[in-house]
Amino acid sequence: MFGFRIVEQLQKIDQDIKREQLKYHTKRVLVSKEFTFDSAHHLHDYEGKCKNLHGHTYKVIFGLSGFVDNRGLMIDFGDIKEIWKSEIEIHLDHKYLNETMPPMNTTAENMVVWIYEKMAEALSDRRELYFGARVEFVRLYETPTSYAEARREWIESE
Repeated sequence: MFGFRIVEQLQKIDQDIKREQLKYHTKRVLVSKEFTFDSAHHLHDYEGKCKNLHGHTYKVIFGLSGFVDNRGLMIDFGDIKEIWKSEIEIHLDHKYLNETMPPMNTTAENMVVWIYEKMAEALSDRRELYFGARVEFVRLYETPTSYAEARREWIESE
């Protein structure tokens, strides 16, 4: 009907596939992972609703690139999550951003660059684990239809 079948025997490493076959290519690839967090903030030197204390459910999307290791992995998605949880989210989730961020107006435009820098620093600290890993972009949604973005070519060229 749909061509579905139950696999009778799972492929076994070193028996059905050799370890040197796990790495299929040597091309740079991009992986992406997204997270959400809830925070409160207000804007300085701004006339409008956002000058008052208010909150958002933010969504952040990371685009990270690099080269695959001998297993065919650039970076484990779980490793991205660990970096997010331990080094970035702790400053953001259920926080008053005006207190927990460095001195800045907590606009999406300022925050996305700070998030970019934190992830770039974390990858740099782990450069021996991930070959050529770098941040290509970070997109920070403040609402479902409004976001700010930082890209590697912009950050590194200025």
